[in-house]
Amino acid sequence: MIDMYKREIAGYDYERVGKAPVSLEEFEELKKTVMLTEEDMKYLKKAGEALKSQVDEILNLWYGWVGSNPHLIYYFADKKTKEPIQEYLSRVRDRFGQWILDTCFRDYDQKWLNYAYEVGLRHNKKKNKTDNVNSVNIIPLRWLICFIYPITSTIKPFLEKGGLKGEDLERAYNAWFKSIVLQVAIWSKPYSGDW
Repeated sequence: MIDMYKREIAGYDYERVGKAPVSLEEFEELKKTVMLTEEDMKYLKKAGEALKSQVDEILNLWYGWVGSNPHLIYYFADKKTKEPIQEYLSRVRDRFGQWILDTCFRDYDQKWLNYAYEVGLRHNKKKNKTDNVNSVNIIPLRWLICFIYPITSTIKPFLEKGGLKGEDLERAYNAWFKSIVLQVAIWSKPYSGDW
């Protein structure tokens, strides 16, 4: 299990990134549009309690799926050799694990918004810079959008395994889904002038 905030994670700069070019008013409108409420925030914390001991299992599932699809693992490969860069995959995996916890436990405030925008930049204008690798320059927006489904649909069994049942399970699952859509909307900002 990942220890939530007590260990150093290479390239994890939660409170040390620039300010997102998204106003707090726009952020609130996004939350309203995706129907993310204060009640959902409580259920995200419940989701986090159910998931925090399973982060490695979740990442094994997600990484196994990405690794079995050449069109996805391509974005973690060296430009010249076309071979996956293992250190890059490992560092991203650590940050991805922390992202699961941040999704569930962090307050969705200015710091959270700033880091969500930073994640979008790291798929676009800042790709490769955090880890100083020579991989492809961008992950196309279509893959971020398509990932909404697998990142959402695969989480429900982990929520259930973590002890959530009935209405609590459904509410935690829907809160997770809303958060994923919200984050992908923010991640899309570096891709679009018409955001």
